Amino acid sequence: MKIVFMGTPAFAVPSLQMLMDEGYEVVAVVTQPDRPQGRKKILAPSPVKEAALTLGLPVLQPERMRKPEAVAELAAYEPDLIVTAAYGQILPKAVLDLPRNGCVNVHGSLLPKYRGGAPIQRSIINGEKVTGVTLMYMAEGLDTGDMISRVEVAIEDEDTSGTMFEKLSLAGRDLLKSEMPRLVSGLVSATPQDDSQATFAPNLNREDERLDWNAGSRDNYNRIRGLVPFSGAFTLWNGETFKVWASKIPAEQKSTDSAPGTVLSVTEHGVEVKTGDGSLLLTTVQPAGKKAMSAADFSRGGVMKPGTVLG
Repeated sequence: MKIVFMGTPAFAVPSLQMLMDEGYEVVAVVTQPDRPQGRKKILAPSPVKEAALTLGLPVLQPERMRKPEAVAELAAYEPDLIVTAAYGQILPKAVLDLPRNGCVNVHGSLLPKYRGGAPIQRSIINGEKVTGVTLMYMAEGLDTGDMISRVEVAIEDEDTSGTMFEKLSLAGRDLLKSEMPRLVSGLVSATPQDDSQATFAPNLNREDERLDWNAGSRDNYNRIRGLVPFSGAFTLWNGETFKVWASKIPAEQKSTDSAPGTVLSVTEHGVEVKTGDGSLLLTTVQPAGKKAMSAADFSRGGVMKPGTVLG
């Protein structure tokens, strides 16, 4: 059986590696084009491209999979099955109709909850205690296809998007591995999703990254860890971006009438900020133009004083 694998970030790499380790015939890999990375904006390949080249596999990088020439290039490989994992583009009907055994997707949520491009981040931001991976047939809608199988994975209180991406990528690999014999044989039963239970997880924007000090301490704590290690959360200090990479909810809340966003103390243990229902201790921060630093290092600078208001 000829398999085409489609994926882009590190989340997808274990699934691709598993297919090769298990001896399946992966005839090509499709991933997003190289993108500028870092301050110097140097073009860099996706993790899936790097893995594919290491494995000696042909790599296709169409800017838009919907273009007829991209579909034709893919069709030339005559895939019997297409496996996707966080590819990053919605596949057109012309691609979905190519393989006789269909197109399946390894999706990082328990569908129909969290359809969309940022299910892992939004699960953490929303304070979910459990998420998981769903293996599904792909349809023309956004993560609307019939479900083949799924597995639950707990979200621990200290988890970030980074740790959950790793946990779910391995869970997705194992789920795909267990279902591959049935996918190859075509003897798969699938369950339609209950659209009335659907929730959505659109890609994050700048406002999603901004801390809301009027919200509760737990809400801001979840937002911070949901944005690590990618963009990071931020607030404003003297009109400039002040990023927050880690925080803690103090065991003892100070009694104060200070407005939300007011800095209560700056110590080696953290920058304590008033929230809507208590306070939050910022333990790893990054002032504008600086590298991320511990609260201990930041406090030694003496540049932020109690009574400062963050926005």
